[in-house]
Amino acid sequence: MHLAYPAVLSALLFCTGLYGVLARRNAILVLMSVELMLNAVNLNLVAFDVWLSKTAEETLHSGQALTLFTIAIAAAEIGIGLAIVLAVHRNRGTSDIDKLRDTAEGHESEGHETDTPATETGAEKAEATA
Repeated sequence: MHLAYPAVLSALLFCTGLYGVLARRNAILVLMSVELMLNAVNLNLVAFDVWLSKTAEETLHSGQALTLFTIAIAAAEIGIGLAIVLAVHRNRGTSDIDKLRDTAEGHESEGHETDTPATETGAEKAEATA
């Protein structure tokens, strides 16, 4: 097989993943798009490893070893990323990336007064909590 076929397929997969990362708002779909981009890189690594092993007399298969490393990193990334997305979804009720821009706790009620009256002192607060 000629090298151009897997290279073109890899470019198409990478462009599809890049579009998914830039256009999607759901965090899970963004993670799936990142996985698609990593699989395009894996396809390139294996294709170039096979192509170079035909020309070289010594076969090291370094492209295939890097592909295994990339698959392991991608599995860890998806596990941690999905755990973060689920935790954020439980706390915020949404996984929409545009709605999650302000993640600091103090910025949710920006511009609003607090519920405690201004005349309450620290000692009164301590007695109320005790």
